[in-house]
Amino acid sequence: MNDLMTGLEQVLTWQPLLFMLIGIIGGIVVGAIPGLTATMTIAILLPFTFATDPLPGVALLLGIYSGAVYAGSIPAILLRIPGTPSSAATLLDGHPMTLQGKAGQALTISLVASAIGGLIGGVLLLAFAPTLAGYALKFGPAEFFMLAIFALALIASMSEGAMVKGMISGLVGLLIATVGTDPINGITRLTFGLSELQSGLGFIPVLIGLFGVAEALVRFEHHIRLRNAGSISPGSFRLKWSGLRKLLPGVSYSSLIGFGVGVLPGTGGDIGSFIGHNEVKRISRNKENFGKGDPRGLAAAESANNASVPGTLAPTLILGIPGNSAAAVLIGALTVHGLQPGPGLFTGSPDLVYGIFFALLIIPIMMLIVGLAGIRSWGQITRIPTQYLWPCILALSVVGSYALQSSPVDVMITIAAGVLGYFMLKGGFPPAPLVIGLIVGPLAETGFRRATIISSGTYEWILQPLPLIMLILSVLTVGWSLYRSWAVRKKSVLASAEQRSKEEVQK
Repeated sequence: MNDLMTGLEQVLTWQPLLFMLIGIIGGIVVGAIPGLTATMTIAILLPFTFATDPLPGVALLLGIYSGAVYAGSIPAILLRIPGTPSSAATLLDGHPMTLQGKAGQALTISLVASAIGGLIGGVLLLAFAPTLAGYALKFGPAEFFMLAIFALALIASMSEGAMVKGMISGLVGLLIATVGTDPINGITRLTFGLSELQSGLGFIPVLIGLFGVAEALVRFEHHIRLRNAGSISPGSFRLKWSGLRKLLPGVSYSSLIGFGVGVLPGTGGDIGSFIGHNEVKRISRNKENFGKGDPRGLAAAESANNASVPGTLAPTLILGIPGNSAAAVLIGALTVHGLQPGPGLFTGSPDLVYGIFFALLIIPIMMLIVGLAGIRSWGQITRIPTQYLWPCILALSVVGSYALQSSPVDVMITIAAGVLGYFMLKGGFPPAPLVIGLIVGPLAETGFRRATIISSGTYEWILQPLPLIMLILSVLTVGWSLYRSWAVRKKSVLASAEQRSKEEVQK
């Protein structure tokens, strides 16, 4: 208890609070620009923390991380371009709300859900960090493979009414994920002799092209056909208490899921947001509007990816295992200050650990205040006429993809993904399953092959308790989706037959 209070006292001094505020503002700016990631910004600003004490320096980096994860929703909602990978699920319901003239409400819901998700994740980290980190350590290759299978099973749930096209889209994502170097044997695959592709197709360039460039091409076609250069009003930014109250159950549930997924090393908000979105959809009574501008879907995605931020720090601080790339950079920051993340950190510097935990409780509150101060300015993007807005988006997409590694190949990947996304939209193929396949493809491949190698070439690892439970859940998810699709088709056929009989009677 003494260490707990010492950590709270340290984080409430002026320097950590100021650094948190600077980090949040910087993170929001970075997250709102497609192509710029929180990891990149943390790595760039890492040297500036060397001259500070450990807690203010880490507070700055955590502010950047949290602010960027939240701000990725801004272009996802307004422009259908995820600002960060964890915002890919946000655009499923966020952008349709913009097209309905509800951009202001969508931005407010995103901000509030992000703050609540971050708070819930911070409370869970403070309360259960050692237990959850030990649980994450039990996840081996078999468990990670089954986690990837469960994520792939979500493709079926997300593609009700177009399951075949959804599965095809997911398989394309898995195929794209195989480009690069074999994770086990080190053999290059599908690189076509280009050394730039040995590390695989960059996730960010594909994401920018698939959503940003593809959407711009569709808008250009729409503008040419209709000659309509109008803009969309952002609408009201107010969120009534009655509306927030309806969102709270889904936000709380999705936050728990996002935090739990974030605890698993190698996962994070990009997977957690999709799982949270799907699970809230699954338990909802009226689920027809999900993917068409449902506030519940938007709130679920945003609360999950923000709750995953504290989740990734559980294995990072307690086990010394980075939860994702951003957490790996945070390990570097602690190491520079002479601190070694791992079990010894709790005994050697408990006040610092609890100071970090409390910082993760303060950051969402500060982020909410900063977000409310600037939210109306961001909403005005929708007022820019189409003929000016989308050329700027195309240019921004190219610049953002090039800024990652200063590589022309990334620009070509973005353009190619944009063309692919355009034809997918025209053909009715949902892009979200492709993103899931791209995210979990490497996780599934390495998990399956390592588990099989450990089992001497047999598949006995499938019968282990946790992998078996996750496999059953995956089968049930797909089976339920098949049943719902069959029920919807049957209802549609019966309705058509009833309508025809009424017309015959009238004749």
